Amino acid sequence: MAYLCRVIFIQDEIMSHVLFFDIDGTLVSFETHKVPQSTVEALQKAHDRGNKIIISTGRPYCIINNLTALQERNLIDGYITMNGSYCFAGDKVLYKSPIPAEDVATLGRICTEHGYPCIVVTEKELKVVNPDSQVRRIFNEFLNVDEIAGTTFEEARNSEIYQMTPFFDAETETAIAPLMPGCEFNRWYPAFVDVTAKGNTKARGVKIMLDCLGLPLSASIAFGDGGNDVPMLKEAAIGVAMGNSAPDVQKEADMVTDSVDNDGILNALKRLNIID
Repeated sequence: MAYLCRVIFIQDEIMSHVLFFDIDGTLVSFETHKVPQSTVEALQKAHDRGNKIIISTGRPYCIINNLTALQERNLIDGYITMNGSYCFAGDKVLYKSPIPAEDVATLGRICTEHGYPCIVVTEKELKVVNPDSQVRRIFNEFLNVDEIAGTTFEEARNSEIYQMTPFFDAETETAIAPLMPGCEFNRWYPAFVDVTAKGNTKARGVKIMLDCLGLPLSASIAFGDGGNDVPMLKEAAIGVAMGNSAPDVQKEADMVTDSVDNDGILNALKRLNIID
């Protein structure tokens, strides 16, 4: 009952909201690699009522290839990409923060010595060092991304790097993280971890977008399903976890909705009185 009162209070106080959405497993189905039609129509209704829609993803913009149904309707008001490292609205860059060069060098050395595959992301490009079959399977089948170009750490370091995604397990991450004090580690899949500069999380992206829009934190509602969504779910006034998310994500949310494939976004927006 207390939670319902909180939602009603926010609805009465604020005419519109800023809705922050993760992509994979939240807006987009891992099964179909598409935004369910129920989600498209729900977001159209929410946007028509004056709510802002912000994408908040670990993907860089160059591989956001699955939101055409929303982009064609001009429903997206801004993007938080690379887990908060690069934020923009239209053609205006609101925030960008690369990984410190010394930490790039450290991770490059470790991956080279041990043969770990690693995705490196610059402002405009995504490439892979030491690609293997696991990288290809995850990107091609799981994320529906075409074959990505190879590179070397020496070549990659010629540009600022905003995100690195090494393929090693959580135990290895625990050993390596102290060697990179200028970095955040956000894991949302067992095989790899996203690395960004310290302080760059989806929660920071929420703050940046709200400041840009001139709206208070109380106007924010975040939707996600992965470990890298937890900072955003905790930061927003209301955090909504998808039904397909893991228990450790759900426990950090104010609400758990249905899965992405079972009208989770539509049902959550109705429960929150954002749409009828």
